[in-house]
Amino acid sequence: MARMLAGIPALPWVWVGVAGAAPPQRDIGRGVCLHRTTPGFAGSIRCGLPWPLANESFGAVLLQHVLDDGFADTPEVLAECRRILAPGGVLWLAALNPWSTYRARWWRSGMRAHGPGYWQSTLARAGFSADAVNVQWLGPRWRLDDAEAGIGAADRLRAGLALTVSKRVHAAIPPNAIRKLRLQAGVGAMRGQMRVVGGTREEGSQTPSARP
Repeated sequence: MARMLAGIPALPWVWVGVAGAAPPQRDIGRGVCLHRTTPGFAGSIRCGLPWPLANESFGAVLLQHVLDDGFADTPEVLAECRRILAPGGVLWLAALNPWSTYRARWWRSGMRAHGPGYWQSTLARAGFSADAVNVQWLGPRWRLDDAEAGIGAADRLRAGLALTVSKRVHAAIPPNAIRKLRLQAGVGAMRGQMRVVGGTREEGSQTPSARP
């Protein structure tokens, strides 16, 4: 999380975690920290969904296992994340790994785990670009003292995974270019703009003519 926040030195950020999770300590003054409560969220502010936060005003949103807790509001939470993220802002989502042997330590705790495929499709339904999702495996495989991170095949047995995705927006369509008018000087040029045909004027001719 510290590396993620180091990449957005100017914009504020939002961290949302389960009860007991520790928020990032770096530059806490420009961050909004929320814990899941029943009902809603508490911390920097006490609120429910939708969050009372301005549209497109945050550089990063960090979700630390807050969607593993069994609440049925995952689509709404992800929709709020996308709403408050500035264009190019980053969503960082940490979740439990259902394939890890470490799951014996949180089994029957009320937490629910899903694989990366589930999260990729869920993020896509929330409006994030599915091809922009990066997956990293975090935490121990079995013992607490082997807590590292990686993206290799052996790392897929680690306790958790983190998905990172940037908010992409469509570029604005520019206005149509103004047609350039070319000025022509001289009497001959003025005569060349029209011709008399049966008492009417027709543009585009270069020599005057008349029909009897």
